[in-house]
Amino acid sequence: MTGRRGGLLGSVLLIVLVAVNLRPAISAVGPVLTEIQDAFHLSGTAAGALTTLPLVFFGSYGLLAPFLRRPPRSETLLVTAMGLLIIGLLLRLVDAPFPLFAGSLVAGIAISVGNIAMPAIIKRDHPDSITTVTAVYTLAVSGGASISSGLAVPIEDAFGSSWRLPLGLLAVPAAIAGLIWLPKAVRASRAARSAPSAPPSRAAAALVWRTGLAWQVTVFMGLQSLLAYVVLGWLPTICQDRGMSDTAAGYVLALTAAIQAVGSLGVPLLERRMRDQRPLVTLTCTLCVVGFAGVAWAPIATVWLWAVVLGIGQGLGFATALSFIGLRAHDAATAAQLSGMAQGVGYVIAALGPLVIGALHDATGGWTVPMIAVLAVCAALAVPGLPAGRNRTLGSPAPIPAPEVNAAN
Repeated sequence: MTGRRGGLLGSVLLIVLVAVNLRPAISAVGPVLTEIQDAFHLSGTAAGALTTLPLVFFGSYGLLAPFLRRPPRSETLLVTAMGLLIIGLLLRLVDAPFPLFAGSLVAGIAISVGNIAMPAIIKRDHPDSITTVTAVYTLAVSGGASISSGLAVPIEDAFGSSWRLPLGLLAVPAAIAGLIWLPKAVRASRAARSAPSAPPSRAAAALVWRTGLAWQVTVFMGLQSLLAYVVLGWLPTICQDRGMSDTAAGYVLALTAAIQAVGSLGVPLLERRMRDQRPLVTLTCTLCVVGFAGVAWAPIATVWLWAVVLGIGQGLGFATALSFIGLRAHDAATAAQLSGMAQGVGYVIAALGPLVIGALHDATGGWTVPMIAVLAVCAALAVPGLPAGRNRTLGSPAPIPAPEVNAAN
């Protein structure tokens, strides 16, 4: 039993090693974005592209995966992701605008590969604890983003350096994760060569892309990610326009990001007491509505409370969306395809959020109409989320009794 627990802990730690690298390439840019803008004489639009460009490509590999006859093993994908991430991070250090943007693009593609591969690994290696391991994974993703954004400026100040040092140091944990996963990727590749030929991935892709349940999971993933992008892109500005200082508004965003971890960890605790995940969807919608409304219209002194409420809601939504990938797929191959679809299409949907909200703000000159639109998206989460939360799997149209799901998942 002790050996089994040790193996489980080691496997989860390997997942965490990759997860902490899947957001810092974006989150660490914000605190030093003004310096980068000044260094390269970038316009506001060009500077904003440094953070939005990787986000647009977060699901790019997911859109490519269905066309691959036999996709690489998940371990190989993770090592590839870390290698590409290192290249992207180092490219951004070159003293020229083109490598700066090219590096951001490569980093976004690298993150997309890691995003797609990880849910399939969780489904394959931890079928009895999908929600728990997914919660730990999302906690590590959120933690990596929060820590990297919080340490960027202090590291710069401590060493009297420029923005290149904190952004360049991000390649170190990526290299460590890649090197630790490399032996597993080599073993998996050898095992794949000696094993019987697997069925082409296109069969699993056809099942996924033609199933209503897969589209429900995908739209839920896209809408909850859209809300997260709106928070990332506009929450500090909303707070500033309501009278907060720039520093305080940044702290509000940091608080929301940190509290998301609490929401993520709440998913496995709550899920054990529920027959399915529909109550989690309802709770996510409710908390996001209350949190966004409070940030927009409640007295500004109470914004910290609403930031906490919003963070919990978004943490629940993110962990639930990722859990759906493992819970709704009947095997690892289907989970890989569902992961690609949900995140490939989902992140395209999500990328529209900041753009639309910004356009509504410009058109109306205030935040009332944009925030009403955000609240509408919060409510719309229930449309795909409630049917996606029923206990069933792709290829099994009838609901599966809860005891059987607990035994299998």
